[in-house]
Amino acid sequence: MTKGRHLWIKDITNEDRVRGSYLVRQKTLGTTRKGDPFISLTLADRTGEVDGKIWNDAEQLYSLFEEGDVCVVEGKAGSYRGNIQITVSGITAQKEAADPSIFQESAPVDLSEMMKSLRGILRGVKNGHLKRLIERFLGDQRFVSQFQRAPAAKGFHHNYLGGLLEHTLSVCQMSKVVAEHYTQLDGDLLLTAAFLHDVGKIRELRVPPHIDYTDEGRLVGHLVLGTGMLDEKLGEIKGFPQEMAIRLKHLILSHHGQYEFGSPKVPKFLEAIALNLIDDLDAKINGLNRFMERDRKEGSWTEFNRLLERYFLKGEILPVEDESDERGEQSVKQETLFSQ
Repeated sequence: MTKGRHLWIKDITNEDRVRGSYLVRQKTLGTTRKGDPFISLTLADRTGEVDGKIWNDAEQLYSLFEEGDVCVVEGKAGSYRGNIQITVSGITAQKEAADPSIFQESAPVDLSEMMKSLRGILRGVKNGHLKRLIERFLGDQRFVSQFQRAPAAKGFHHNYLGGLLEHTLSVCQMSKVVAEHYTQLDGDLLLTAAFLHDVGKIRELRVPPHIDYTDEGRLVGHLVLGTGMLDEKLGEIKGFPQEMAIRLKHLILSHHGQYEFGSPKVPKFLEAIALNLIDDLDAKINGLNRFMERDRKEGSWTEFNRLLERYFLKGEILPVEDESDERGEQSVKQETLFSQ
């Protein structure tokens, strides 16, 4: 590696010499079968993560850096069970400020374009009360500035700058389609809740030098923080219907769907059910797509996904030539489901 040039994790291959600044996401102190101490590491930059092992001087080195530190790492890459692993020969916490662009990935779509699209779809809300509520949020420049740059999560999905905006826009777009299909849903209520469901994340998560939880994020969480932010805006609007306010709060509090997933309430009306399913779909598709793109395991299957507790099949279905073209058209066509 040339001095001054960062070796991206996605580009590390077997036998590479590694020296550079990497974020320590996790570290654990273990013991070999012979009783010798070692350190297991997860190192990261904006392109992905890689496992590392420290076999020498593990106990002495363990206390010299913490999870969340940016460290200068030296070592050699090898292959272990089909995955790249770095045998670390040296590691020190970096004292000078690290370049945040090395560790912070950004949304693949321009933020201003996504914000323009979000404003456009929200202009479709007809209910006057909900329209005024949306305007209170979008007219708050401090909120908009934080909202459009915030990540949507620390780990699994949309965990990059602009991820919250990208996720929210996607949930709003799907909510609009779902409400048009299921006409019994209150489309204005669902769309407003889709916009507001994760606003608490601008206070739950912090970014530099990497995505992590704030104190109030750990102690309170974005569901409760979001309902608090909703209450603040509702307090600025005279005559907002109480029942509508209660339904909006329930939509925010219940959108994780189950108690074990952090919701203090399970969804208890149609729009709440819809929001939970739409949110879960968008999070899973984004998270799994990123997981599969970054998978470095050899073969047709990914490494084991601990969150969803399964392996995933990689690759696309290859195009196959239609055999009916070679046989020619049959004089008698068989009746099928599509011909009825």
